Amino acid sequence: MLVRDMQQQVDDWISQFEEGYWPPLANLARLIEEVGELARELNHHFGPKTKKPTEAEGSIAEELADCLFVLVCMANSLDIDLEAAFSEMMDKYRRRDARRWKRKPSHEPEG
Repeated sequence: MLVRDMQQQVDDWISQFEEGYWPPLANLARLIEEVGELARELNHHFGPKTKKPTEAEGSIAEELADCLFVLVCMANSLDIDLEAAFSEMMDKYRRRDARRWKRKPSHEPEG
């Protein structure tokens, strides 16, 4: 699925409700909440904090998707094309960090 398709799906979902998108700071609070839930799942899976016997098994994938949903909501509410923004960001990293780390032999630039 393309990012523009995700943005459209989220917009279709949100636009059916009178409340519409939340303001940017409310969405930021939602994102922080979702990132906290992601951190909790990662800590349960890879860290020292195990779940209580009464806690249901969580999903890292679901928590990542929740974070993505809120990010798309933020982008839509601010009229940001995430595909264009992502492309610009990758160009920045390619220029800035082209020689920053040691490449695997199969990924050495030619020339």
